[in-house]
Amino acid sequence: MARPKSEEKRLALLEAATVTVAEFGLGASTARIAVRAGVAEGTLFRYFATKDDLLNALYLHLKQNLCGAMMLDYNRAGQIKERARAVWNSYIEWGLVNPAANKAMRQLAVSEKISPATLASVAELFPDLKALSDACFFNHVFITGQSAFAEAIFMALAQTTMEFAARGTDEIAAYKAAGFDAMWRACANEQ
Repeated sequence: MARPKSEEKRLALLEAATVTVAEFGLGASTARIAVRAGVAEGTLFRYFATKDDLLNALYLHLKQNLCGAMMLDYNRAGQIKERARAVWNSYIEWGLVNPAANKAMRQLAVSEKISPATLASVAELFPDLKALSDACFFNHVFITGQSAFAEAIFMALAQTTMEFAARGTDEIAAYKAAGFDAMWRACANEQ
């Protein structure tokens, strides 16, 4: 009889995969991930049938953590710009506190490894953010069907903000504010 799977081991594998993918990219071996998690490679495959299954589970796991952080102080009744600023600040803070997770998530997001089913699951995590995005970022630049373009601009500005903010804690607030202002001017539904 097979031993029951442990949520603790599953999370250890996901955390090990986070650090390993951040360090070595998507080519990181499952053996390296298993060693970092303190388990045998065969154990990894008891939890994730294939490496692609692991990568998809990792992407969903990272997005769940990010969503939880971004929605922690989200005020659904606030003004659109202030809700957008809160989401921006939460995202920047999450990236600064979780640099390996941020790097791994970015690598996974641009890979071809993430399945449509995983992408659909991720989209379900962010219903408030979808509504906020639709309200904020629909202007003459971002016509219907261009949400991927708007998201790419948002991500590029966010990553640049994180990189500069990570250089010195004295200026984090200034970088977050400047990054948000640049993003808002570039993307917002204001003239």
